Amino acid sequence: MNKLKLLFVTVMTLSVFDSFASQGKLLATPGVSQVEGSGGGGIVPWAQLAGYASEDEFAINGFCSRADVTDYTLDVCGAQINLFNRVELSYAQQNFAVPALDTEIEQAITGVKVRLYGDIVYSDWPQLTLGAQHKSLDDGTVATLVGAKETSGTDIYLAASKLHLGAIAGYNWFWNITTRYSEANQLGLLGYGGANGGEKLLFEGSTAIFLSREIAIGVEYRQKSNNLGLGEQDWHDLFVAWMPNKYVSVTAAYLDLGSIAGAAEQTGWYLSVTGYW
Repeated sequence: MNKLKLLFVTVMTLSVFDSFASQGKLLATPGVSQVEGSGGGGIVPWAQLAGYASEDEFAINGFCSRADVTDYTLDVCGAQINLFNRVELSYAQQNFAVPALDTEIEQAITGVKVRLYGDIVYSDWPQLTLGAQHKSLDDGTVATLVGAKETSGTDIYLAASKLHLGAIAGYNWFWNITTRYSEANQLGLLGYGGANGGEKLLFEGSTAIFLSREIAIGVEYRQKSNNLGLGEQDWHDLFVAWMPNKYVSVTAAYLDLGSIAGAAEQTGWYLSVTGYW
């Protein structure tokens, strides 16, 4: 928890220095912060890079998020660096609380994302980005007990995103499609691989309508593997993102995470705040 507190202080500090914020992108186009540290939606990484850096700028962002469902909570804090709108580097620390077992599972995630082509607004075709997230559990005891083969692993993903200005009744429309190669169980919090399989290609998607320049409402979907045979199910959310300026964003969502570690109907809420420098 000390790491989470330190990262939270970092988020708040970064948001204070708004006069130094990168300004190169249109408002809201970087998306928000994803629970694995990458720029994107809440549960899906998007093709755009975190922060407002253009090709001659860099950006540093900090975020904290909390997901609270029926039997579990997940706290995440992290930071992102955008180098000249070409490379994104990210780090996140996850803390997954299991009150029924009076235990917590901590996982560190280091990410990199490279823009291969395009811009979500200005290019004719979608922006295309290749990313990787290396994940490592601080203590793999729980993962080993439930049958995971490994306590660390790396996800590889390819994401395509596009923002269509005035596309639906005059409102801006955004969509993203991500394909992920992964063997993670519940984001890696329950380890990697298992008796039912290992690496798989998984589909993820997001779409949103901008009700104004500052407010977007949308949905996300994330396909999941059931490597452990514990009934792991696909994730869904309904979110509202508020981006009043280029220095802060706030995202709230309703979550439906299905079954987690055999506990069914894990629904609840999600809140995330990102500060941009």
